[in-house]
Amino acid sequence: MSHDTTSPTTPDQPADTVPGGAVDTVAAGAPPAVVGPWLAQQLGDPAWAESRVAPIGDGRSNLTYSVTSTAGSVVLRRPPLGSVAATAHDMGREQRVLTGLEHTAVPVPRVLATETTGDVLGAPFYVMELVDGVVPPGSATQPWVSTPEQRWAAGNAVVDVLADLHAVDPASVGLAEFGRPAGFMTRQVRRWGTQWETWREAFGAADGAGADRPELTRLGERLAAAVPTSDAVSVVHGDYRLENTIFDRAEPTRVRAVLDWEMSTLGDPLADVGLLLVYWHQAQERPPWSAAQYLPSASSAPGFPTRTEVVARYAQRRALDPDQLAEQVPFYVGFGAFKLAVVLAGVVARASAGAADARTGRGLQGALDPLVALGHHVLDHGLE
Repeated sequence: MSHDTTSPTTPDQPADTVPGGAVDTVAAGAPPAVVGPWLAQQLGDPAWAESRVAPIGDGRSNLTYSVTSTAGSVVLRRPPLGSVAATAHDMGREQRVLTGLEHTAVPVPRVLATETTGDVLGAPFYVMELVDGVVPPGSATQPWVSTPEQRWAAGNAVVDVLADLHAVDPASVGLAEFGRPAGFMTRQVRRWGTQWETWREAFGAADGAGADRPELTRLGERLAAAVPTSDAVSVVHGDYRLENTIFDRAEPTRVRAVLDWEMSTLGDPLADVGLLLVYWHQAQERPPWSAAQYLPSASSAPGFPTRTEVVARYAQRRALDPDQLAEQVPFYVGFGAFKLAVVLAGVVARASAGAADARTGRGLQGALDPLVALGHHVLDHGLE
């Protein structure tokens, strides 16, 4: 998922294509003939020179590749081919937060090598260890945990890791200057409102339903008028959800790693909680929650904690007043829905304008309005 400020820019190099016009992201973004020798030099092992590279994931955000040789397997992360916006796809930030959290209670992959100049692949990138485990599938029909008891434990483990992240003292891990926490939520609401104004015309053209989405604009205005006063500061992941974790194969309720730190910064920790709840499904859903869930999630399988139970678990882990937290959370859920709606508008707009692979915007147009409706609903009625 893209974040902060992305802009439609031209790739540094033309993307190779495969039959049907699809972008060959391996050839264009991480050619083995380039990656292998560089990795051999960085890791001091000539066996890496002959490497195989394969994409991981859907490519809607920073690109991820597996790199495999007789020396082993690692993971390479680089910005999308269609965007080099410094704040949106900052590889240095990802590498920095992973390094900072390496010796904390937050499980993260270990960074092995970095390239900051962009001279090798046309953009900065880094390589990290491959964490063996299970990424939760985006489907309740294929759970990696098979019993309600395991699902309950796995769901709580995800919440506990988020609470542990927010308990980390940024200064103690070299992240004191990782962001500007003062006024964080005010800036976030303003930033995403500005992004919507930037993308609304192009989104409307791609959507075929016109550019005007007054309820999205109104949601942003409601949030701007109700920004809470909070002194809480933590490392914020920015896109924390079940599907951005890796679970242990042998102990399927233990989180082995948290992935996708491209949106991380210092800010209000409840922003992570709110977005997690937008992504979180329940076994029994009602509109407008069910309508807004454009991404499937394994958390809809029976046994996973409900959203209310997620909030209670987080409060317990952080030693917060559960009633006070329950009153605070709806604003952050509303903001999470607003942010995701604007992000989707940007993905569709950029894909339609040719600034990103057309496949990235496929099927997303219809997800925007339900997210907006969810944002208003939560501001009016809480998590019910």
